[in-house]
Amino acid sequence: MFVDQAFIRVRAGKGGDGAVSFHREKYVAAGGPDGGDGGRGGNVIFVADTNKTTLMEFKYKTKYIAPDGEPGRARQCSGRAAEDLLVRVPLGTLVREKESGRLLADLSDGEPVVIARGGRGGWGNQHFATPTRQIPRFSKPGLPGEELDLKLELKLLADVGLVGFPNVGKSTLVSMVSAAKPKIANYHFTTLTPVLGVVRIDSEKSFVMADIPGLIEGASEGVGLGHEFLRHVERCRLMVHIVDVSGCEGRDPIEDFDLINRELQNFSGDLAQRPMLVAANKCDIATEAQIEAFRGEIERRGYRFFPISAATRSGVDALIDAVAAALDELPPMLRYEPDPIPVEEVAPGDSRRFEITRGDDGIYYIKADWMPRILASVNMDDYESLQYLQRTLQNTGIIDRLEEMGIQENDTVDIDGFEFDYLR
Repeated sequence: MFVDQAFIRVRAGKGGDGAVSFHREKYVAAGGPDGGDGGRGGNVIFVADTNKTTLMEFKYKTKYIAPDGEPGRARQCSGRAAEDLLVRVPLGTLVREKESGRLLADLSDGEPVVIARGGRGGWGNQHFATPTRQIPRFSKPGLPGEELDLKLELKLLADVGLVGFPNVGKSTLVSMVSAAKPKIANYHFTTLTPVLGVVRIDSEKSFVMADIPGLIEGASEGVGLGHEFLRHVERCRLMVHIVDVSGCEGRDPIEDFDLINRELQNFSGDLAQRPMLVAANKCDIATEAQIEAFRGEIERRGYRFFPISAATRSGVDALIDAVAAALDELPPMLRYEPDPIPVEEVAPGDSRRFEITRGDDGIYYIKADWMPRILASVNMDDYESLQYLQRTLQNTGIIDRLEEMGIQENDTVDIDGFEFDYLR
């Protein structure tokens, strides 16, 4: 089953906690703090795998969690950094943030990309020793890893895209010029999924051709099957428009040509401007008058015209040679650049935002995303550790804001469930 969209959640590993430890050794008095640092949490790394062709597995496994870093140990031993989690996806996969749609990576080559970074390990108490604080009984916890909801979107990597109505001979053409073996039958929508075929010109030159399921009127608005796969021709450098010139199904070739081009325009204006060759298929069962009438209209519009019969391979070699020559003059395949991080996400001071409200019970409630990490590093039974909390409240402006709100001696303050009385 071909799946080209999936939604998953990834979470990088948490950094290991720093250790609280004091050196203990015979004949060594007052050895001092020697708690080691925690190890870094594992990253979530995406890499393109040429052996994968669908996002099917991500329909069943939707959560990917990297391991946490090890905590620090005594004798200044740091915890081991966690191994990274490697997520393999098909070549051509776009990774986006689910909610915002921001593009994080275009996996169009074998270069791995870090999507979620693991948390930094916490400091052990060895870092907090000073001439006036010689017995620190606290350390810092490891920081949490990044957690993201992602949308995976597969856009096939093909140099040439075949477009046209159902049953005009696209699959037959691909089967004739490549080793691909798509299902071929005389009914609409035989091709239910895109098919890639490698067309070899010689021992050193080749290109990839994509057979896209047939379009019909309204495809860009969701009618039929073709709309689901129009994204797969967005990367194509060249379009080959296949038209049934014989009119054996009672349709007019010019009307078919105009209708498909209109659907491409409605889906993407850029896609409609892509270079295009026109192949008039089924010439073996068409009259000379039909072929020449279609040729005249197509060449009048400025397109190169190629009469072919995919079933008998008549004219196919000339078409393939023209495709190869056109590709030599076209720019490389489209690659999407990741969107920049919004300014508000990196603006200085964002990491110290807070909100203070006073409840009906008279308690001052402090809310801040970063506060739980601070509280986790504080040993409430240690005076020096509590001083560290007090300095943090002072340096971040929380104390000043409480005083502006009129806090009085012995008023209660609540920080993420931890309550204390305010003292000047």
